[in-house]
Amino acid sequence: MNIPNDPAILLSYINTKLRDEYPSFDELCRSLDLPAEDIAEKLAKIGYSYNKERNCFA
Repeated sequence: MNIPNDPAILLSYINTKLRDEYPSFDELCRSLDLPAEDIAEKLAKIGYSYNKERNCFA
């Protein structure tokens, strides 16, 4: 699956998917066959990390 490469757009894409379709980041990554560590690293570079309680990157 092609996902946005730009970190800011990736953040919006992932958070929208989490809000609208998936109960957790792990489930989103499994379902879409996405590399969780790579996504988390890209978003960490712009200051975001996954908040399990809120189910979003903040």
